[in-house]
Amino acid sequence: MEQGRKSWTVGELAQAMGLETVVEGDSSREITGGYCGDLLSWVMGRAKEGDAWITVMGNVNAVAVAVLADAACILLAEDSPLDDEAKERALSQEVPVLRSGKDTFSLAVELGRLLGR
Repeated sequence: MEQGRKSWTVGELAQAMGLETVVEGDSSREITGGYCGDLLSWVMGRAKEGDAWITVMGNVNAVAVAVLADAACILLAEDSPLDDEAKERALSQEVPVLRSGKDTFSLAVELGRLLGR
């Protein structure tokens, strides 16, 4: 795994971390940071543009928050499901949704290493 690059696209991140692509969306989006959280109102006010958002929330409200925050992607931890309505919304909004069996902490550490933080 290549570490410490300043930027990764969603597609490159998925490949580097061995993530499942649930919704491809705009896989060319640049990831500039990361955010972890499951309380949607909290994430909405704190996630930054370009963040890879790590969460277990796979519902339509999570997709709406990702769009409002302009997150680069949603990364579902612990093999969390993406419900059908959320999948449709992510497809229509071109929000990439990735998934991993790893827990939030492990994903955050790996993302931080990749981003050189």
